[in-house]
Amino acid sequence: MAANSTPESPLPVGEVSRLIGGWIDRLGAVWVEGQITQLSRRPGAGVVFLTLRDPSYDISVSVTCYRQVFDAVADVVGEGARVVVHAKPEWYAPRGQLSLRAAEIKPVGVGELLARLEQLKKALAREGLFAAERKQPLPFLPQLIGLVCGRASAAERDVLENARHRWPAVRFEVRNVPVQGVHAVPQVVQAVKELDARDDVDVIVVARGGGSVEDLLPFSDEQLVRAVAACRTPVVSAIGHEPDSPLLDLVADLRASTPTDAAKKVVPDVGEEYERVRLLRDRARRCVAAFVDREERGLAHALARPSIQDPHRMIEERAAQVTALLDRGRRSLRHHLDRADSELTHTHARVVALSPAATLKRGYAVLQRADGHAVRDPGEVEHGETLRARVSEGDFSVRVDA
Repeated sequence: MAANSTPESPLPVGEVSRLIGGWIDRLGAVWVEGQITQLSRRPGAGVVFLTLRDPSYDISVSVTCYRQVFDAVADVVGEGARVVVHAKPEWYAPRGQLSLRAAEIKPVGVGELLARLEQLKKALAREGLFAAERKQPLPFLPQLIGLVCGRASAAERDVLENARHRWPAVRFEVRNVPVQGVHAVPQVVQAVKELDARDDVDVIVVARGGGSVEDLLPFSDEQLVRAVAACRTPVVSAIGHEPDSPLLDLVADLRASTPTDAAKKVVPDVGEEYERVRLLRDRARRCVAAFVDREERGLAHALARPSIQDPHRMIEERAAQVTALLDRGRRSLRHHLDRADSELTHTHARVVALSPAATLKRGYAVLQRADGHAVRDPGEVEHGETLRARVSEGDFSVRVDA
């Protein structure tokens, strides 16, 4: 609970320190893991002082223990070693200082480290940080390469020399950082973030030579893995040798087996590219020559066609066909007209021969009553009735006598 205080009734420093100590005493003993950064063993002193640091978050805490507690692990524990400490938090009121009173110290073995790394690997894999679809392709020819490595290290020399031997014009932005120890993780993370923030850096290479599992632990740190996963710039991991496989290899966009291999994968070889350009140029020349030859043969074949050599020949042939069809049509029409004329003449002759006028010309006459009906039966007329007689040259009236 919060202590009651006001501007008029403030708490003394001693009271505040006492309250803090009371709260800390309630925590009880805890198991703490970290890396020893400072170790003080004064001859004859009964207490050993050391500093325990969390490399992932750059946080340290003082640890004290009796000499016999540290002597139990003194042969295997030193500065830079990772340990697990069973300690109780203590508050030193006169100086307002927090420390841990260690009752037991255990070194973290390689097997235990590997087991923890495997657990971390599975956890990060479940988050998708190692997924293939997250990998970014490397640029074909980076103009500026960011290099994170140890100062004056063999890894730096291998990357620079091999890359410039392959492509002399390549440029590097080098960040020299500790690649092992307590300060490695925060400085490597900072260097990666600085290079990633620059727009002119095309690819980032994190390189380190070989080493033991403990030496390569910084490159399996969760903070570094997440920082690389968040990079928008492609990252190449070149840590250790071929058998070494820190978690950085899994999250990086490309894994190189060695720093030398990283240089080969990041920049192309100028000689190989010249040869590739020459082969492509020759191939393009052959393709163009083959295309031109094929088109020339096609053009020659087209020019050899009769329609091209004598373009009017087709028109003349079509004109002759039209003329022949026209003559044939005229003859056919004339034949039909002549036959129709002959049929019309014969029909006209038959009509004339069978017409009443022709009969009248032969001397016959037609008698018609007053109503115009022809007389066909003597019984149709009466005595004294006037009829009209029609002959070939005209007509006249007659009277029925008997």
